[in-house]
Amino acid sequence: MKIFHYIASLLLLAAVTSCNLDELPVDTASNEAIFGSANGLELYSNSFYNVLPGTDVGVFQGDDVSDLVARNGVDNYLAVNALSPITSSGWSWSPLRNINYFIENAERSEVAEKNHYIGMARFFRALFYFDKVKRFGDVPWIDQTIEITDSVTLYGPRDDRFEVMDNVLEDLNFAIENITLTSDATSTRITKNVARAYKTRIALYEASFRKYHVEYGMQGSANAWYEEVVKTADEIRGFTIHKTALRERSYRELFITKAPFADETILAVALDASLQVFSSANRRFISPTYGNRPSLTRNFVNTYLKLDGTPFTSDPSYKTTPFVEEVKNRDLRLKQTIRLGDYNRTENGVPVVAPPNFNQTFTGYQPIKWCYDERFPYDDESRNDNAHIIMRYAEVLLNKAEALAELGVMTPGQWTETIGALRDRAGITGSTLTSLPTAADPYLLAYYEGKFTDPVMLEVMRERAVELVFEGLRPDDLIRWHIGELFAAAPMNGMYVPALGEYDLNGDGVMDVYFYQGTKPTSSNPTIAFVDVSPSTAAGRLQLSNGTSGEVIFNPGVREWLDKKYLYPIPETDRIINPALGQNPGW
Repeated sequence: MKIFHYIASLLLLAAVTSCNLDELPVDTASNEAIFGSANGLELYSNSFYNVLPGTDVGVFQGDDVSDLVARNGVDNYLAVNALSPITSSGWSWSPLRNINYFIENAERSEVAEKNHYIGMARFFRALFYFDKVKRFGDVPWIDQTIEITDSVTLYGPRDDRFEVMDNVLEDLNFAIENITLTSDATSTRITKNVARAYKTRIALYEASFRKYHVEYGMQGSANAWYEEVVKTADEIRGFTIHKTALRERSYRELFITKAPFADETILAVALDASLQVFSSANRRFISPTYGNRPSLTRNFVNTYLKLDGTPFTSDPSYKTTPFVEEVKNRDLRLKQTIRLGDYNRTENGVPVVAPPNFNQTFTGYQPIKWCYDERFPYDDESRNDNAHIIMRYAEVLLNKAEALAELGVMTPGQWTETIGALRDRAGITGSTLTSLPTAADPYLLAYYEGKFTDPVMLEVMRERAVELVFEGLRPDDLIRWHIGELFAAAPMNGMYVPALGEYDLNGDGVMDVYFYQGTKPTSSNPTIAFVDVSPSTAAGRLQLSNGTSGEVIFNPGVREWLDKKYLYPIPETDRIINPALGQNPGW
């Protein structure tokens, strides 16, 4: 199992460059050893994989700062006066020098396969710049190594973000044209299809940013980027939606396998217990004290369809339906994403009933996606070794569906092949699999505050949130759609509680949680979770929306959204070094 060849790459770079590429002369024996053979080019190019998400900050944590998740505390991004030019970060360019140095030298190489490796480098340069543009907007476009005497470049101004993104598109197209590897059974290497899949993600972001951030006046160029999404998605071959006979398992098993399912997984980070390469997925979702303790919000859970394809919120009583009832006959992804019903965990291989645990969840919608069912040793230590998917075919289909919806050209056949295919795996039946929606769901209209009204687009947005939750893409969605206010405005709400007292959350006859005010009561169940919902305005407390009944409401502390947060401020230390960088609006 490959782990992006990290070890080999780092050993090579340490030996050749002593971790300082700008000190390596062009004409040396070491240089010739690298750029004079295909093996040397491959070993060097492996160092670029560090641009991809690692396991220290796994993709499963990305949605912790979003409208879908209730979490402990307030991130600096949303806390009042926490983000500023003094506290900002991310203005680091060392990976770019590594990439540009490689490209310059590889272009002079006589190795026949050099364009494949240059394509790899340009793919990673595109990813590097995409992340920088998302964070800072205008950034300096640098496509060569910079000498320390080049003061014009070192102390020059930033370039227009839209011009930079045009360059990113050129890099992606070069990569797609020249990378020769088309498939990889391990799903851990960069291939032509990986480059195509990332292009659909990046082009979709750029298209919607141009469309919805009207302050830049770039709406007229948005459709060209949407068209790139559709064209590129159609070029991807060899993947499908992972499906087994047991639909209640098909979705979830993608995220708890050690070897990625290559039918749907386009790119993943493979972990390895023998090399002590782990993640903290179980611990972060289950520990009452470690990490952000993320839970889904009820506002989001309400968007999961019923199995017959109708909205759950079409039922007039949906607002007061208790948890044990509201989770029945729903989109099968719900029971593969959170604890409900007959969910069991195991302790040393022995099945144990595992309802939502209010000692571990704020809302009652407790995640299981990315988590092993076996408790030991995963819950108490950061020892998950399940593969981390960072690109899969389901996202490509959603990217294509959104682009088609935005272009207004979606056909019933395209709907069936994209949204219909995902809903079919989720056990949903009815016309929603094959027919375009003709009326906007009132719940979604209200959720997105009337800013989106097209029925097709709203359903694509529903599907995108449900399918990709906890895969780290939701913050980018809110930003590119220009609905950043949802970061702070969305309530951290949970299940409906009819009155104070004990509740059985999974229908097995055993009481699982006791909501009370004042003096802590007693219970016949020694494992029951006691939740104090006494009136309080303190951060970190749970309340019921109507006092002694209603939705569980978690108060993480004051959250604030300001439109200037669509871009991070340029760090003050870097502006002092180079005043020509300027500053982003509002900072």
